[in-house]
Amino acid sequence: MEKQSIENQEKYPPVLSSYTDFRDYLKDFFEFKKYVHRHDIRPYSYATFSAAANIKSPNYLKLIIEGKRNLSEEMIEKFAKALGILKEDVPEFKALVFYGQAKEPLQRNRHLKDLADIRVKKQIRNGKIKQENYDKVPSWVSWVLFSLVDQKGASFDVETLRETLKHRATNDEIRKCLDKLLASGELTRSDDGAITKGRRMMDGAEQVPAELVRKLQAELIWLGLESLFHDDPKNREFGALTLTLTEKEFEELKFKLRHFRKDIYKNQLIQRELGPGDRVFQLNMQLFPVTDQTK
Repeated sequence: MEKQSIENQEKYPPVLSSYTDFRDYLKDFFEFKKYVHRHDIRPYSYATFSAAANIKSPNYLKLIIEGKRNLSEEMIEKFAKALGILKEDVPEFKALVFYGQAKEPLQRNRHLKDLADIRVKKQIRNGKIKQENYDKVPSWVSWVLFSLVDQKGASFDVETLRETLKHRATNDEIRKCLDKLLASGELTRSDDGAITKGRRMMDGAEQVPAELVRKLQAELIWLGLESLFHDDPKNREFGALTLTLTEKEFEELKFKLRHFRKDIYKNQLIQRELGPGDRVFQLNMQLFPVTDQTK
């Protein structure tokens, strides 16, 4: 996150929802409070924060910011109080801390997904995201159900679907997603109960906020991480390249990947017209920076 200038800190306190690192949030909060109270007889200090959090150690906040200590659930509650976080926003702060402190990849990504869910729901409550736009973005379960229509011998009985999805979704999640797909016309059910595709998924996707697209992408990446740990290597193909690129090379590679993805999808549609597939697969393509440019 881009740090605020000192001149703006009094006017614009740090906003929890704009952070992905809780230690950066704590650091900016502390700097903000120091700036606000810079002319007080007793300026704001680490000891001031500890007193507000009912913590004996006067430098505990400093140790947390520097990564020398972690926060327990009890301490998260105390910190939330000292930070002045509203009760309804405490789960967001908890998720941010859990994400920042998690060591195992599965745990870290699970907490990141939880954080994304909390923030999207918060934006819906605040009116920043319209409910109708939220409803336009199917979950990963909906995408799988939509593709499952093309799988040989697939049954749309909810309990059977749960088995087919390897218990990664609950019966309630599956039922709601299936009902939603049928109600939207993306799937149709004939008089004899057969399920077929009605129209393409996510029509009008250009109106969907970026936050919702990120939420879906996070779910799909999470599935990939689960597969890395749980699926037989014979049933997946994972690979990675770490590259140093110029900006021009990056744009060219991004262009090629987009067209490659479109070609695969187009060819797959043609093949499914010739006959059903055996299983539903998820193909993720990721190209992202892991370093900043050197100055």
